[in-house]
Amino acid sequence: MKEHKGAHAFNSDHHTVVTIGTFDGVHIGHQKIIERLVNTARAGNLESAILTFFPHPRMVLQKDAGIKLINTIEERKEILEKSGIDHLIIHPFTQQFSRLSAREFVRDILVNKLKARKVIIGYDHRFGRNRTADINDLREFGREYDFEVEEISKQDVEDVAVSSTKIRKALLEGRVEKANQYLSYPFALAGTVVKGKGLGKEFSYPTANLHINENYKLIPKNGVYVVRSVIDGKVVFGMMNIGTNPTVGGTEKTVETYFFDLDKDLYGEYLSIELLTRIRDEKKFDTIEALKRAMKQDEAFSFQYIRDNYAK
Repeated sequence: MKEHKGAHAFNSDHHTVVTIGTFDGVHIGHQKIIERLVNTARAGNLESAILTFFPHPRMVLQKDAGIKLINTIEERKEILEKSGIDHLIIHPFTQQFSRLSAREFVRDILVNKLKARKVIIGYDHRFGRNRTADINDLREFGREYDFEVEEISKQDVEDVAVSSTKIRKALLEGRVEKANQYLSYPFALAGTVVKGKGLGKEFSYPTANLHINENYKLIPKNGVYVVRSVIDGKVVFGMMNIGTNPTVGGTEKTVETYFFDLDKDLYGEYLSIELLTRIRDEKKFDTIEALKRAMKQDEAFSFQYIRDNYAK
């Protein structure tokens, strides 16, 4: 896969099949479109291209929206790289770009820059200034500029019954297993391990405190989760607490993970940690001893879950 920083940086001698979208989550619905894209390109001796945008359009057009995304842009790139596409074009979404008319977008971007011979889009796709153009307009432009348009039917999309919005909602409600089912891969949080207050070590549960650089990354509902990561080439399981640690008077939200069977200083390391299932809500316990007992129960739950789902 070749990555291009904007449509104007795209350079290929071949004509393309293009699909367009933000692809947040690259979920099973997106995967269906991408599979169609790749197969169509191969059958027609064309190259497959995804035109996506960053920042997310809602970040630019509705600055108070506060949208949180399933993937960071780096995570989105990593997932798309595994899909078999030839080109990923990440176009900067700006106020100026949003003001392009539908004709300017089709002529200047799809035709002149990306050399599109076919465009594959979802049944409800809208584009151009104020998103006023639809599939019928695109077909008209196709006849004018000599490219085909293929629509992913409403039935095809509804058969999958998933959307980025549904996944975000599931994560914010703590339903991580449902989100993972929609994604077809585990949702992950990634960042650098930084020094915390060291309270976990006092409880015999030393934790890796994860600092997530991207403030637009969605953090699931507060609570305790069973998690998995790869550290030094080895799969390591653990339990993660998302929340404020109210029992010890905490107020700042943190993401802390206790890894089982790991004796290693992780400070400064960059980790990607997959969330597998949710154990419980974060609670304020009356005593430290009560918190320790709960953590022992969380640990027992985690070991049973891992045995049931990941034992070889």
